[in-house]
Amino acid sequence: MGFYLVQFLGGLAQASSLFLVAAGLSIIFGVTRIVNFAHGSFYMLGAYLAYTLAERMGGAVGFWSAIALAAVATGVVGVVMELLVLRRLYRGPELFQLLATFGVVLIVQDVALLIWGPEDLLGPRAPGLEGVVRILGRPFPKYELLLIALGPIVLGLLWLLFHRTRWGTLVRAATQDREMTAALGINQTWLFTSVLFVGSLLAGLGGALQIPREAVNLHMDINIVVEAFVVVVVGGMGSVGGAFLAAVLIGLIQAFGILVFPQITLVVVFLFMAVVLVVRPHGLMGRQQATARGAGHVPEAPIHASGMMGRVAAVGLLVVLAALPALFGDYALAVLTEMMILALFAASLHFIMGPGGMVSFGHAAYFGLGAYGAGLLVKHLSGGMVAGLVSAPLFAGLGALLFGWFCVRLSGVYLAMLTLAFAQIVWSIAFQWYAVTGGDNGILGVWPDGWASPRWAFYYLSLVLCAGGVLMLRRVIFSPFGYALRAGRDSPLRADAVGIDVRHLQWLAFTVAGAFAGLAGGLYAYSKGSVFPTLMAIPRSVDGLVMVLLGGVQTLTGPLVGAAVFHALNTEMVRYTDHWRLTLGVAIVLLVVIFPQGIVGTLARLPFFRRKEA
Repeated sequence: MGFYLVQFLGGLAQASSLFLVAAGLSIIFGVTRIVNFAHGSFYMLGAYLAYTLAERMGGAVGFWSAIALAAVATGVVGVVMELLVLRRLYRGPELFQLLATFGVVLIVQDVALLIWGPEDLLGPRAPGLEGVVRILGRPFPKYELLLIALGPIVLGLLWLLFHRTRWGTLVRAATQDREMTAALGINQTWLFTSVLFVGSLLAGLGGALQIPREAVNLHMDINIVVEAFVVVVVGGMGSVGGAFLAAVLIGLIQAFGILVFPQITLVVVFLFMAVVLVVRPHGLMGRQQATARGAGHVPEAPIHASGMMGRVAAVGLLVVLAALPALFGDYALAVLTEMMILALFAASLHFIMGPGGMVSFGHAAYFGLGAYGAGLLVKHLSGGMVAGLVSAPLFAGLGALLFGWFCVRLSGVYLAMLTLAFAQIVWSIAFQWYAVTGGDNGILGVWPDGWASPRWAFYYLSLVLCAGGVLMLRRVIFSPFGYALRAGRDSPLRADAVGIDVRHLQWLAFTVAGAFAGLAGGLYAYSKGSVFPTLMAIPRSVDGLVMVLLGGVQTLTGPLVGAAVFHALNTEMVRYTDHWRLTLGVAIVLLVVIFPQGIVGTLARLPFFRRKEA
């Protein structure tokens, strides 16, 4: 009995830590509608600052002062991000604000590396709470009891802040109807800045409180922000009470899940989120209007088919690409091959994001399924490359067909997070199923057939398949199916009224996008000669989002340009500097600020391009 009680209390302690971070994320999204990827960076920054201050100040007073100062300092950093970056993007598409926060993630991570180094840092124990207490004969850390009490205390303070102050009333009003608060003359600029401060402060506080529990390291940001998103989505976007309830449930599931289902501990949280979203599409305490407003979709100008100049430019580009093997060596051809593969991957993601209006945080699942479709054929059936490239889109398309049936029943951030949940489930299967996938050892020896083994030959094969895939997606967009899909995106009620089955079209589009992502994954497997679970991991999905948003989600050529720019920056910066994340992050932020509609989307607004298809 004592063992289970200690597990229960451990789950509550973890829930309190999750709630502190998730509450800040929920508040920020509720008012600003920003899906803040940098929230995990503030958590990590709070931990590093608390470690440094506690080491220098010493003593009980110094320790608790360090925790408070670290939280406040992190809140100030959040304000700086809002002033310098986000404030310039509030009038742009909300997805570009997400891209800007991803740039901030890279910047903060490399700044932390420069200041504190790559080693894990062990912080001091909390003075007076170093030992354990006996609960039914079982030891339990005293500090964990403090965390258990802290969660409800913070929830109560937030309730008082939101219900007993004028600022809280304004925040709740903006959460319910941001447009109406602006119409009433409320200074939204000041409101957004103050909300970023409070949300970042809570994230910093959550990180600072971890220094007696775990080592401070550079991977804290990604680990916590994914769990925080899960908590916020399960609870209901913008609902602090929902975040608390979800944090408690998820903390307990993690505590007892390892005892009951040790094989699925890596994804038990995502399985729980998937079940909740299927049963309650807006979370436990969420509201439908919050989802609709948070979808990040703005009215788009009609996309027109290419004119004569566009066709000439496309043919000219293909001619140039076909001539490159005569000019460059194997390394340059390998980089260009990977660039074309990523362009097809980005085009497949854009197909559901642009014409389909569905944001996916887990599109790498289908890229990885395609790679495994080819790799498994080689490993278990000794199949050739042609069979592998045929099985790759089929394998990925079947996965998209299955997952898409559930995903298209949601919208906005809820849809995006369900795609992430399914991607994590697939990643976990690939990571743990050693007998079939090789686990984290991957599948090796996935090489092209003899006729395609020279680098130039595989380059031409990739050029044909990737260019053909992009052209096929483009043709679908301008087919009756594509027009109906865009109609369902822009006005689902009107589309339904004229007899268009919007959900069915979105499901088919999801499947098509997954199949083409799988083709890209299959090519990638043969270009690298191996397949690993990292192809399905969250960073790969984020890379796809960055490529689409960087080029411009409201254009057709934008994802291709975004993939080329992102991969070129990524590849070259790794070669010339150890601090490539900082350089890449600054480049992304500057590009987003200068080109708030994406590179191609902004260029298309110039007078010279205005009448041409982007």
